[in-house]
Amino acid sequence: MTIQHKTALTFTSITASILIALSSIAYFYMNMFAFQDFYKRLEIRGLMTAKSELEHNSANIREVYTEIRERHLEPLPGEREFFFPKDSLSGFIKSGALVGLTDIFYNKLTMNKLATYRIGNYFYTGLLYRNGSKYYVSIVCAQSDDSIRYARKLKLILGVCCLIGVVIAYTAGLFFSRHAFKPVRDLIDRVKTISVENLHRRLDNPGGEDEITELTGTFNEMLSRLETAFETQNNFVSNASHELRTPLTTIYGEAELALSRPRTQEQYVQSLNIIVSQSEKLHKLTDSLLSLAQTGFDGKKQNFKLVRIDELILDVKNTLNKIIPENKIFIDFEHISANESNNIVNGNLQLLKLGLTNVMENACKYSNNNVVSVKLLQVEQTLHIVIIDKGIGIPESEIRHIYDPFFRASNTGKYQGYGIGLPLTRNIFRIHKGSIFVHSATSIGTTVTLVLPIAEPV
Repeated sequence: MTIQHKTALTFTSITASILIALSSIAYFYMNMFAFQDFYKRLEIRGLMTAKSELEHNSANIREVYTEIRERHLEPLPGEREFFFPKDSLSGFIKSGALVGLTDIFYNKLTMNKLATYRIGNYFYTGLLYRNGSKYYVSIVCAQSDDSIRYARKLKLILGVCCLIGVVIAYTAGLFFSRHAFKPVRDLIDRVKTISVENLHRRLDNPGGEDEITELTGTFNEMLSRLETAFETQNNFVSNASHELRTPLTTIYGEAELALSRPRTQEQYVQSLNIIVSQSEKLHKLTDSLLSLAQTGFDGKKQNFKLVRIDELILDVKNTLNKIIPENKIFIDFEHISANESNNIVNGNLQLLKLGLTNVMENACKYSNNNVVSVKLLQVEQTLHIVIIDKGIGIPESEIRHIYDPFFRASNTGKYQGYGIGLPLTRNIFRIHKGSIFVHSATSIGTTVTLVLPIAEPV
């Protein structure tokens, strides 16, 4: 069922509930007023019966009452009248002259001097009439066919009105919901026309500040991200194929050349050295690709433990001293907290070491082993590792591509690399709920800031 029909049904249900509730209330009170009116008519007859019975000594008065009843009071179906002294009430009850009346009716009559009762469509009104020091009981009963018919007609009319109201409400709800959801249907139709082949297309912005405009903007942003992702994936596959093909071609060419004719031992050794060199390059490249794939930010839970960042930086420095003995890395811990717990994060030690090593090694490499400054700062509940070099920098127009796998800046031609270090580092820090910021200027240098949240105290 579409949202349009659900909306129409919900609107109809609410309207129907309101109509039924109002109709029930109207039926109850109208029915009650009709019955009260009939009880009042019976009460008037009871009073006239009492007066005519008690004024039997005055013929003129009795004739007047009789004339009033005949001329002005409509005869009621099954009308019966009973009049007797209150002292005779118990005898009247035992006589069974009125079958069906309960003790509640008689008790109410004696206590309140007025009582009403209903059995089916038969109505009873009793009252106590005082004449001097004596009390008399006047009971009048009659059928109220008109009231019953009125109640039935009222119920029928209200029922039909409710039914018509529900039909009108559903029709109106369907119409208005169709009108309200037309922009959504148009949006769906436009989205259906977009596929992998035309991800560059965008939805027309309807304008305004409603939810449809917001949804359109969200779709367009999603399409932009998808287009970028597809382009990145295509570039990744293309670049990976190229980078893998180059050493494989070299290995194949050298092996084929070595086997083409007999050669001296030195020539074989030279060919084998080339093959070993290209194999090592291929091995490093595949390891880098595997690391990049394994650290993809997929939200999976990692096996973390507490890691001291100051010790990690020193460990990375010792590692780089072995790889790049001529490095000029200077570490600054002057701004860290004296409280050791503020220098601890939750993380995977090997992954964090790999990410930090990538950045610090790049700083040494692209600055030709000039001075590299590494500072550790605490900013609120986060630790900032700031790596500053005075190297070749990154062209401003190319900074947005630095996280694309295999991307290398246009001024890095003479430096060996694969363009995987920064994408790998960003994935690692994302896993740790951290982030990486890069600011760079050509021929001035690069500043990389790595941010990690401080571990909560146990």
